Amino acid sequence: MSLGGGSAPYYRDTIAIGAFTAMEKGIFVSCSAGNSGPTKASLANVAPWIMTVGAGTLDRDFPAYAVLGNKVRYNGVSLYSGQGMGNKPVGLVYSKDKSSSNLCLTGSLDPALVRGKVVICDRGTNARVEKGAVVRDAGGVGMILANTAVSGEELVADSHLLPAVAVGRKLGDLIREYARSDRKPTVALEFGGTVLDVKPSPVVAAFSSRGPNMVTPQILKPDVIGPGVNILAAWSEAIGPTGLAKDTRKTMFNIMSGTSMSCPHISGLAALIKAAHPEWSPSAIKSALITTAYTQDNTNSSLHDAADGSFSNPWARGAGHVDPQKALSPGLVYDISIDEYITFLCSLGYTIDHVKTIVKHPNITCSRKFNDPGELNYPSFSVLFGDKRVVRYTRELTNVGAARSVYKVTVNGPSTVGISVRPRALTFRTVGEKKRYTVTFVAKRGTSPMAKPEFGSIVWGNARNQVKSPVSFSWTELSD
Repeated sequence: MSLGGGSAPYYRDTIAIGAFTAMEKGIFVSCSAGNSGPTKASLANVAPWIMTVGAGTLDRDFPAYAVLGNKVRYNGVSLYSGQGMGNKPVGLVYSKDKSSSNLCLTGSLDPALVRGKVVICDRGTNARVEKGAVVRDAGGVGMILANTAVSGEELVADSHLLPAVAVGRKLGDLIREYARSDRKPTVALEFGGTVLDVKPSPVVAAFSSRGPNMVTPQILKPDVIGPGVNILAAWSEAIGPTGLAKDTRKTMFNIMSGTSMSCPHISGLAALIKAAHPEWSPSAIKSALITTAYTQDNTNSSLHDAADGSFSNPWARGAGHVDPQKALSPGLVYDISIDEYITFLCSLGYTIDHVKTIVKHPNITCSRKFNDPGELNYPSFSVLFGDKRVVRYTRELTNVGAARSVYKVTVNGPSTVGISVRPRALTFRTVGEKKRYTVTFVAKRGTSPMAKPEFGSIVWGNARNQVKSPVSFSWTELSD
């Protein structure tokens, strides 16, 4: 489901309520995490019975270039086919003051200044494709869409109404400076078609919404990322490729970006896994995708974050980028029954009526509750140190791999936290056998109570499988 807005208690979240009934009927539900990144705590659709999907890039790009009058050539992206602009330089316009015309908002451009020229538009406030329409309507012949700090170096290609090149913040600042300082700034826009094998990829999209989960902080979200930037797919001819009313073009395909593009990929993978394992529950399928996700890109580096170029963390990428091949044989899964989800809901401080809004069973009594909602048998961990320094969770793994298999545990975490797991090895004699382990997290004394979030992992592995769970650690006020 490529929709959602904000986050609310689950009994007020219509998507969470509908998805609960779907999950009860054996239907896997994948939802967009939202496009409000890189702002922290901007997630939607965080219910634990939903797969919450962020967006990453592909190893494909659509390069374009802005060649300035000073002969410097800057790289960007564009879907423009390159016909009709020519490669002779034209005037370049950018307002010297911080006016609304820099954002290319409707009605903000003066046709006398813009006619026959390329306009630099700052990204933000209105839709990217709308900026191109504003430039075109004012008589401009092209646009350079320049990022600001919010979108950093992330480049998104759009089906603009006129020749346009999108550039990152750093290059955008250099082009803005040239336009402001040169007496007669000019530019020629050039278009480079499609390139493959782009490195590094995948990269977490800057727009992909971020954790932490504000509805249930003990459940780590998002779950995973999937392909969500510059996705090629079928398009209705009822509307032009920009979606704008004034776009009269017709096309059967379009390129779009957003977590609305990534979450259907994950539904497709769930269908693939369900075809291979028809008896698996939605929670088992979800576990398979989460515990086999990868966190290394095609340069063997940790996955980067497009927002600022730093390494990403689980609040941006969840467990990592989905891996269809590995998810078909995860070895072990963290399964969750309907009753366990009800126990989870009963431990959130909701009234019985609130729980019934979601579960719709007449005879709910909430006689069973978790001491802590993080006790749900989730494939990842979100550890909150606050009034307690010790957090202990027991998880249950189901063997979906070979009989007679042994798994050993490896933990990874920050120096500020002690992590111990008992037992250290699990032996599964049969397929379908379930085994439990208990993990204890201890916040070491002397840790600052408002320390920044930290991350780690717990991996159950053998020669054939690595069953990996991401872990986040947050500190609120710590008491002795």
